[in-house]
Amino acid sequence: MSLCLMEGNEAIARAAIAAGCRFFAGYPITPATTIYQHMLDLLPPMGGICLQGEDEIASLGFCLGAAMAGMKVMTATSGPGISLCSEQISFAIGSEVPVVIVDVQRLGPSTGSATRGADGDIQFLRWGNSGGLPVIVLAPVDVRDCFTLTVQAFNLAEQYRCPVFLAANKEIAMTRETLDMDALVLPEPAERRLCPPDRDCPPFEPADDPPVPYFLPMGGERIVRHTSSTHGPDGYITADPRTIARTLSRLRRKLASVGDRFSFFEWDPCENTEILLIAYGVTARAARAALAQLRSQGRKISLLVLKTLYPVPADLIKKCLAGARQVLVLEMNLGQYVREIERLAGGVPVRHFGRMDGELITAQQVIEAIAA
Repeated sequence: MSLCLMEGNEAIARAAIAAGCRFFAGYPITPATTIYQHMLDLLPPMGGICLQGEDEIASLGFCLGAAMAGMKVMTATSGPGISLCSEQISFAIGSEVPVVIVDVQRLGPSTGSATRGADGDIQFLRWGNSGGLPVIVLAPVDVRDCFTLTVQAFNLAEQYRCPVFLAANKEIAMTRETLDMDALVLPEPAERRLCPPDRDCPPFEPADDPPVPYFLPMGGERIVRHTSSTHGPDGYITADPRTIARTLSRLRRKLASVGDRFSFFEWDPCENTEILLIAYGVTARAARAALAQLRSQGRKISLLVLKTLYPVPADLIKKCLAGARQVLVLEMNLGQYVREIERLAGGVPVRHFGRMDGELITAQQVIEAIAA
């Protein structure tokens, strides 16, 4: 048995290496800085690259350039930094550049409280790009999740050629826990599909399922085009409405239609459920503790812990909603993901309990919210 004591940020860094990441660029910001520090220790000895940009915008730009050359890349920041990255995020979506972006959330808005956690960036991660096209957002609960979901994030970024966010949280990222490395079940590292040498591959012409183009690295022997402007399969700027519609429809479809393939979650059901709890991130830990206490008293409570937030796992949520008399959504903000549950709930009443004052939601508060 290989037991390691590590914080969530270290688990993310080590998992990135295990997934094949060989390029990291970032800018120091609490509480994400230790990811940068760990990557600085880990990457250079194995021939990788770790560097600091002059800001978060440049850092993500460095990552996109390295990804275009064929490298697996990652950056890490927090709320004020992620808010600067919107244009680069949009570029990654439009030009189909794979990148893993870790957002170690802290209390906002703006500079907020650098040493207090929150989950206030959840809607921004989904909608913080011009055009509103889908992205993938994964949410770890603990150090184990920080490791396993980081590996999944790299695989998804490579497979779907898109930005993948890890919506961490200060409390998860900077809490040390014991992790049994030998007990981890990790997927094999995925690689983006390269254009066969005997084929002409237009840069944005989709291959088969999933509808993602073959990849050609910048700087290779074959000419490659990347553009942030509206384009067709050939990569050239276009104003043709039909071509634009087909391209944007494909960018939406390549994620929105296959979200069930990477819906990570924990489901703890109970027959004749009186209340279904839905939580994500560090708040799921309080929900688990409350669930155990209430069940010991004979209460019929079910718990759904979401680890894929976007694309919204609609089929999963609807299945878990079936038979529940009411739903209580728990999150460390004033009400963001609850909107997704409300639109899927049909006639099932949905309540929300949120907290955004720099303190964690406790199991006792969950129990009180259920009784309210």
